[in-house]
Amino acid sequence: MNLNMYNPFVVPFAFGVIILFTNLAIAYIAWVNHLDKEQKRHIRKNIISFKTLAAIWEAFRECLFHRNIFKKNPILGYMHLSLSFGWLILILVGHFEAQVYEGSVLVNPWLAIFFRFFEDGRDYPFKETFTFFMDLLLCFVLSGLLLAFFKRMRSKFLGMKKTTKHTPSDRIALISLWCIFPFRLLAESSTAAIHHNGGFLTQSLGNLLAFLPVEKFVMPLWWAYSIALCLFFVFMPFTRYMHIFTEVLLVFLRKWGIVESQKHTGYTDTEINACSRCGICIDVCQLNTDAGINNVQSVYFIRDARDLSLNRHVVNNCLFCNRCVQACPVGIETTMIRQIYRYKQGNENIPFYEYIDTKKYTANKESAPVLYFAGCMTHLTPGIIDSMKNIFEKAGERFIFIDEDKNICCGRPLRQQGFFEQAEILKDKLATIIKDSGSEVLVTSCPICYKSFVKEYNLDIKVLHHTQYIKELIDKGLIKLSKQDTTFVYHDPCEISRGSNIYKEPRAILDLLGTLQSSENEKDDALCCGGSLANTELDPEQAAAIACQTLNVLTKNNPDCVVTSCPLCKKTFNKNNKTTNILDISEIVSRNI
Repeated sequence: MNLNMYNPFVVPFAFGVIILFTNLAIAYIAWVNHLDKEQKRHIRKNIISFKTLAAIWEAFRECLFHRNIFKKNPILGYMHLSLSFGWLILILVGHFEAQVYEGSVLVNPWLAIFFRFFEDGRDYPFKETFTFFMDLLLCFVLSGLLLAFFKRMRSKFLGMKKTTKHTPSDRIALISLWCIFPFRLLAESSTAAIHHNGGFLTQSLGNLLAFLPVEKFVMPLWWAYSIALCLFFVFMPFTRYMHIFTEVLLVFLRKWGIVESQKHTGYTDTEINACSRCGICIDVCQLNTDAGINNVQSVYFIRDARDLSLNRHVVNNCLFCNRCVQACPVGIETTMIRQIYRYKQGNENIPFYEYIDTKKYTANKESAPVLYFAGCMTHLTPGIIDSMKNIFEKAGERFIFIDEDKNICCGRPLRQQGFFEQAEILKDKLATIIKDSGSEVLVTSCPICYKSFVKEYNLDIKVLHHTQYIKELIDKGLIKLSKQDTTFVYHDPCEISRGSNIYKEPRAILDLLGTLQSSENEKDDALCCGGSLANTELDPEQAAAIACQTLNVLTKNNPDCVVTSCPLCKKTFNKNNKTTNILDISEIVSRNI
């Protein structure tokens, strides 16, 4: 290590690096320490396993190459790739060049960052190759920086309608980041003008600067470069750019089997800080596009959670449609995080349901192979219940109607509002009823209930949404459908599309009943009806605007009937519709057996 390779302008850079890694160490130790017992158990179990190797590979693909962003927006993906992977390779190649130059493995830690200033012009192995490649990498990074500038000024250039709003600290970090590489280019070029040690880019620019008194501003430019690095490193842990390192930690925690729990843990903090605030979630949020609400999207919820400035309006104003989760290139569980923050708001005024007698639901009832749970919303659309009863009868299926007296809920609406303890009590009571029934199959007409039964109940019984159940009846030959000269368009309800990946069964059924049209937004990209039980802030006019816009998309090709498989969607659409025929798939089937 050559101790003579020093100049005072490296001090800001060194100071920034120390501050950055000190803050990162403090944060990461605190978050890992704040994991719950089960999450820590997963780390101990999986840290020495192939899952760690898988995490390393995933970190390269997502944190450096940004594969998911490329899939959603290639231009945006290239921008992130050039800034993250390009900058890393610039540092690594620069460090290797410094080692070759010094003829030693140990070199000053700042030498790779400021190499062109300290190089004295002597020859060393592969000098021209290094110089060319370093200039090429600088071009690569600068191209991404140019795209980032256009994204901020003209987001539509990168295929985005809107970009995120910055906090003051974000702006300082952003301006610093924008300055780092132009200052490096100018500093290296001005040095090349004097010492002729530049590459195709820096030497060309240096030749243009040669007619100026470059000796006077070469040192200020190196100071500016170092100070820009310092400012970015100092502010990074307190801004959106914390994601640069935190996303790597998140990848490892996920690969080790950690998921969000019902309480705020260190994993919650990791997810919050892994958000790059790219803004992709803004354009897919119907609260923004249809209801004109532009300050509650996941990116702003996470920003406010991190800045400790969350209010009830932001926490509670969400449809829980999961369009943002589906679009998020990092896969942050924003819906679950919102539930955690709703839980933190307090839940002491909700009853605990001790009055529910689990024995009466199956008492004096003969056992049956099928349990039918309509769900609260289905009781508000009785046509679906009548249709399911007719389907059971036509198929010759014996069933027990669990919630016929409308006296028990699956608990998911409570869970969505953050009332975890109360939802758990309801879950335990209903799970006991289901277990005591002795039935083989549980059928529900409510997507909300279906998702709850499958993902939260851990039942030993087969669970089917009524679209799946009807398809099984058809496959077994228990019911036969008559095809009509009718055109349908199918609306994918949020909880059984993105929430449960049920796409094939309803479409296969409708193909047997008539002609199924495709929709502009369907399957993973399906639009929400706007009637979400999870949103306690949306006023009726805003909900109606969302429903009407979704119906406009569904009826674009003038189908005879809009078909859904969710009682809440049907009720919401009918409330905001005067002309289109809207039915649940069970009603169509019941009429055409």
